[in-house]
Amino acid sequence: MDRFLVKSAPRGLLGKRQPAQTGGGPAALGDGEESSRKRPRRETPENGVDLAGPSWQRIRAEGLDCDYTVLFGKAEADEIFQELEKEVEYFTGALARVQVFGKWHNVPRKQATYGDTGLTYTFSGLTLSPKPWIPVLERIRDRVSLVTGKTFNFVLVNRYKDGRDHIGEHRDDERELAPGSPIASVSFGACRDFFFRHKDARGKNPSRRVEAVRLPLAHGSLLMMNPPTNTHWYHSLPVRKKVLAPRVNLTFRKIVPTKK
Repeated sequence: MDRFLVKSAPRGLLGKRQPAQTGGGPAALGDGEESSRKRPRRETPENGVDLAGPSWQRIRAEGLDCDYTVLFGKAEADEIFQELEKEVEYFTGALARVQVFGKWHNVPRKQATYGDTGLTYTFSGLTLSPKPWIPVLERIRDRVSLVTGKTFNFVLVNRYKDGRDHIGEHRDDERELAPGSPIASVSFGACRDFFFRHKDARGKNPSRRVEAVRLPLAHGSLLMMNPPTNTHWYHSLPVRKKVLAPRVNLTFRKIVPTKK
């Protein structure tokens, strides 16, 4: 994916500038595991925050505007992952099903929503009121806000027990989202491939050829999906049967409160 990658500090994000990088090769962003570029943070004894900011990688294509970094060092990411495993309460029963083309199916992952009081969010045929924030989610949210300058009042949590759990192609374009706001995707646990596909390149007979973009999302990483990404590109997390470990992903959003 080198042709989609521009290594410099994105506008509006607090971080270190790096020289631009171009080149050929497949549409992929490194391996997400071994590259020292993705572990740029220097831990401080007091709070684990690198005041100089993380190093950002910019992912750009036609209508695609994303920024990627590893926000949490391994020790802190391990701690947060264990806390998420203990504290997050996932949907059960009817809330653990999804509507696709008018039919209901069991969700191939676990889901939960948390956020400010008075919010509602509709996706996959469900209208939900989020549970109140818990400390571990506030910790992650506040760190994301610290390095991006953006605020969020809602989070969707997805837990994938292994590589068989997945999510199909979709766009995060629900009407409750605040216009022009980004979506912050934070990942903990197993590294999984995340794909973007342009809306014109989908299906058996696409209207034109646009190369898909693959991003391996590492443990402790942050992906900022900026406008107009969700207008033009679908994203998915496909099945990876060789992945045996769990992964928890959190997508922080800014929701417009429902008018009473």
